[in-house]
Amino acid sequence: MTLARSKVTAQGRISVPPEVRKKLGVGPGSVLEWDEQGDQVVVRRAGQYTSQDVHNALFPKRPPKRRPADVKEAIRTYIRKRLP
Repeated sequence: MTLARSKVTAQGRISVPPEVRKKLGVGPGSVLEWDEQGDQVVVRRAGQYTSQDVHNALFPKRPPKRRPADVKEAIRTYIRKRLP
């Protein structure tokens, strides 16, 4: 049974029917992925990643936590080395 139908324009554009938008949970600005599975093409909502997800992927290990006093002391040491 067909959920909905769309028509392709001369520019290759389609409209996503409201039933499909609701089922996929998409709206303006959403990104859809098109995937080939055998002789079918499957459309799905692209995954969304938070900035924290990206950070964890790029920097898997967190640096050790430092106290404000440690940071201040490190700055003082750095400045003393730079000054004659």
